[in-house]
Amino acid sequence: MSGPLMPKADQATLKRREEIVADMRIIVPGEGVAASENEMRAFESDGLTAYRQMPLVVVLPETVAQVSRILKYCHERKIRVVPRGSGTSLSGGAMPLQDAVLLVMSRFNRILEIDYGNRAVVAQPGVTNLGITHAVEHEGFYYAPDPSSQIACSIGGNVAENSGGVHCLKYGLTANNILGIEMVLMDGEVVRLGGKHLDAEGYDLLGLMTGSEGLLGVVTEVTVRILKKPETARALLIGFPSSEAAGRCVADIIGAGIIPGGMEMMDRPAIHAAEDFVQAGYPLDVEALLIVELDGPAAEVDHLIARVETIADANGATSSRISNSDEERMSFWAGRKAAFPAVGRISPDYYCMDGTIPRKELPRVLSGMRDLSEKYGLRCANVFHAGDGNLHPLILYDANKPGELEKAEAFGADILRLCVEVGGVLTGEHGVGVEKRDLMPEMFNEEDLNQQIRVKCAFDPNHLLNPGKMFPQLHRCAELGRMHIHRGQMPFPELERF
Repeated sequence: MSGPLMPKADQATLKRREEIVADMRIIVPGEGVAASENEMRAFESDGLTAYRQMPLVVVLPETVAQVSRILKYCHERKIRVVPRGSGTSLSGGAMPLQDAVLLVMSRFNRILEIDYGNRAVVAQPGVTNLGITHAVEHEGFYYAPDPSSQIACSIGGNVAENSGGVHCLKYGLTANNILGIEMVLMDGEVVRLGGKHLDAEGYDLLGLMTGSEGLLGVVTEVTVRILKKPETARALLIGFPSSEAAGRCVADIIGAGIIPGGMEMMDRPAIHAAEDFVQAGYPLDVEALLIVELDGPAAEVDHLIARVETIADANGATSSRISNSDEERMSFWAGRKAAFPAVGRISPDYYCMDGTIPRKELPRVLSGMRDLSEKYGLRCANVFHAGDGNLHPLILYDANKPGELEKAEAFGADILRLCVEVGGVLTGEHGVGVEKRDLMPEMFNEEDLNQQIRVKCAFDPNHLLNPGKMFPQLHRCAELGRMHIHRGQMPFPELERF
């Protein structure tokens, strides 16, 4: 974006902005407010970098009291607010809006309590996912959900998107590993849900908040469950002559009653990109690669490895390698964890999708994606959580070529339609945000969407929290009459698209 911060704003709008900025500096003194164009440039997009927009003002509070005052101030004056964690969202969920305060929670970065007796950690939302494991690993504990961005993504953002990771098949998503949260509602009220206990009384409001994408409240504290490190963990690298064969192997492993700690799949383009980047020792003469990790008592792991090898052989596996040390096992995962940046080395741009399907439909969907790749003339590299059917196709394109971004978006939309067609869902862990917002009617009818919006209205009747995200249209809470955002429109006309 070039030119003045708000090129279309009249004097009254500029004056109002100046007043808001001045009031934010009173609530968050010091360096907690960024208002100049240069200062706010770092916040103009999240991980969905195809869309960028400058916020009204960026505010970085440090205390719950400050968050409460900011939200109450904005509630009273009908000012919109976009919550943001580390900005790693891949669906545009933390994308700024030009008429909204961007509430950045990165200064909430301390672990408040480690309770080994209750196997719980209390952390502020800006603590990184991997930071929790680092804090407890010396005692033999870890935090199970491990998205690929775990070195950077925040635990508060994980709650907002219900993030998963390579070990979610056995150990669950964020929803299965958090015990409680503290949150601030749009009117400034501070609320606690859950605690260190395993279950809470009454309605499952904690479950409602997990995956709510910043539309219901702002998380200021998270209590997570930590687990004891397994006695033994070993991984297999299994190569296949086709993605369909690898997909059938995944279904057969689960069908045999085996639940690996993690089971990931990569196709040929992703394998070669990851190996060039990390040099993990991946075989380069295969079309698909499965990484299967088994954990537990040593005798059980050895038994399960033998069973998995038998199943893989029955599905035509052409190579198999078993880790003989923890270092070797971690090297297997290093390539998978680095797959996204690795693909970035072989294409000027890539568009990371996120959809989930029934495992048995994996061969059909992979075949369908190949057909779509030919239709749109764009390459696609596949890395995904094979065990739970969460796909992450990486569509390769060049934003400098006119029309390629639009083709990539259309390609991605067709992949998600295919996921829904075979009985899957639009997202597994990245959220809906802006990216999938206009595809919601592919999965939900109008009454379904109205019911979801009623939940939004119960928490935020004026639609001030993260507006323009998730829903293809907004409705007034009183009578559910249509508001100004309709299917097919971006939230605000000033949005920049790259």
